[in-house]
Amino acid sequence: MSELVFDAVSVEYGNRRAAMTAVDQVSLVVPSGQVLGLVGESGSGKSTLARAAVGLAPITSGRVLLDGTDVRRLTRRGSRRPLQMVFQDPYSSLNPRMTIGQSIAEAMPRGAHDGAAGKRAEVVRLLELVNLGPDRADMLPGFLSGGQRQRVALARALAGQPDVVIADEITSALDVSVQGAVLNLVRALQEQLNLSMLFISHNLAVVRYVSDIIAVMYLGRVVESGPTEAVLADPQHPYTRELLDAARDLGVGNQAGAGIPLGQGIPDTEPADPHHPPNGCRYHTRCPIGPLVSAGRDSCRTSDPHGNAAQHLHQAACHFVGQPLQPVP
Repeated sequence: MSELVFDAVSVEYGNRRAAMTAVDQVSLVVPSGQVLGLVGESGSGKSTLARAAVGLAPITSGRVLLDGTDVRRLTRRGSRRPLQMVFQDPYSSLNPRMTIGQSIAEAMPRGAHDGAAGKRAEVVRLLELVNLGPDRADMLPGFLSGGQRQRVALARALAGQPDVVIADEITSALDVSVQGAVLNLVRALQEQLNLSMLFISHNLAVVRYVSDIIAVMYLGRVVESGPTEAVLADPQHPYTRELLDAARDLGVGNQAGAGIPLGQGIPDTEPADPHHPPNGCRYHTRCPIGPLVSAGRDSCRTSDPHGNAAQHLHQAACHFVGQPLQPVP
């Protein structure tokens, strides 16, 4: 078991004049042996944060620590990889010219298994672990379905003997009929192997099913975090409530969190441009309890609420946590 810590991590793309901050001062902890679910709409920075952890995106500032050690110092070619990532698209994550067995064996640490026979036995064990038959080892990815390929991707990640697995939207590209089976597999593997896991999704229902802790991202920042059931039963940030409203299958709808209704008096709006995020609270341009609909709340336009987030329940980054709508005179 290992603890993964994001310590004030920022990731920027582009040069200074046209730079975009995809992740802005994000601090999160994935506790040892638990699943942290990271949720938010497309463009919120979830995948960029994950890629930064495994070295696929440059960290502009801050650190990613695994048991206190900067992850950039951990990985050496051919050695055990304590951080492994499973990607969203099962059709592009596997080499189409390599057999399933070769793809899994390639991820094994050098010298971890005794010769070809040892590697073959480990491939079979990993395939059985993800509920695939040993006969799949000699097949090419093109002969497998999307759900089967994602199981292979999980087996390949486990072949690296990780302490932490990062799963990035691993069910979003799958048919609905197989999503549940893959999620059940993820839960079973996490419990069986006692893995720490960062599970990324835009679907709150999925995150609720697999996660012990939830963190909500918006425009590169975490706006609320805490134990999953506590956050979903009593969300403090209006953006979390908006996500809950979209996930009606959770059975909470607009009744969650202080009885604050959503969407009153606000037209449908797109998120702000991440290249030019608004001043103050980044959510104020579409917030149902902010200055667009409530009098006297201009501080949302000028003051960043993240400075006081630690004082609020679930570390909600909102100036008016839990407060009802104020009608505009």
